[in-house]
Amino acid sequence: MIKETLNLVTTKDGEQVAVWKVFDSIKDSTLVDSHASKKQNVLLTHGTFSDKRVCLGVAKYLAKLGHTCYIVEWRGHGDSSIPKDKFNFETVAIYDLEATFHYLFDGLKLDNLHCITHSGGGICLTMFLIQEILAQNTQYINKINSITMFACQAYGAVINPKSYARILLIKSITRLLGYLPAKRLKLGTINENYHTMSQWYDWNLNKNFKSSLAKQDVNYQNTDYNENFDYRQHMPKVTIPIYAISAKGDDFIAPFSGCQLFLNDFNNPANDFCEFSISNGDLEDYSHSRIIMSRNASKEIWPTVAAWIEKHGT
Repeated sequence: MIKETLNLVTTKDGEQVAVWKVFDSIKDSTLVDSHASKKQNVLLTHGTFSDKRVCLGVAKYLAKLGHTCYIVEWRGHGDSSIPKDKFNFETVAIYDLEATFHYLFDGLKLDNLHCITHSGGGICLTMFLIQEILAQNTQYINKINSITMFACQAYGAVINPKSYARILLIKSITRLLGYLPAKRLKLGTINENYHTMSQWYDWNLNKNFKSSLAKQDVNYQNTDYNENFDYRQHMPKVTIPIYAISAKGDDFIAPFSGCQLFLNDFNNPANDFCEFSISNGDLEDYSHSRIIMSRNASKEIWPTVAAWIEKHGT
């Protein structure tokens, strides 16, 4: 029987982040030592416009295979607290993810972890890992065995003048409204604040991955920080094997070329990339959301994620 339990984790800036545990209670109680090596821990992270629901299907699938899954919800999303201040991708990276990893490794004493991200969740994870590496805090990173990124890119959405104009227009609309009307645009269930989305717009319009952190941020331990700090330059330092998945029908948020560019910048030959599309013999040209949460995805994509975890399992 698949169960879900909720734990609220306190971040260093005082927010409450929801971390859901998803597991098969029967397999969890009957797992014998001979199969212990096959049981892995998996952390799933959603992106903008969504909450745990975008990750829940694949989490339940993995739980049925005997893995223990955890889903973290960003501040202002799902069951996490509504933040007192505006936040962006880096806020999630330096506070929400830091608190989550602290809870999993220091609180629960997990000895292995695989990460699965959707969209902006992969961006946040990348920033967190780079910050930890530059600060020489590798106690968490050394326990992460693999990463799977669904539809993730940060600076490759502009592929022609039309896509540049479209992002510029949506940025202007978001600024005017104060938020991105994701529900109306059918991008997701949560309307994101302009302050949150402005980073993504600027990264793609300027084709960089620059930090927006203030020098005085007490959580930022990289002493080499300056106003031109670009995460893109440090991505090769992340050597955890990454399996990147793109969707043929995702031509706005995470197009094929953008996802491939993002993965290529890690410059790790152990990484793998796959675009799912009808032309490649797959069931459909997936959209940005259906690539992770659809019946067809459960049939042909989730098993590849399970195989990636098994390949890199302890």
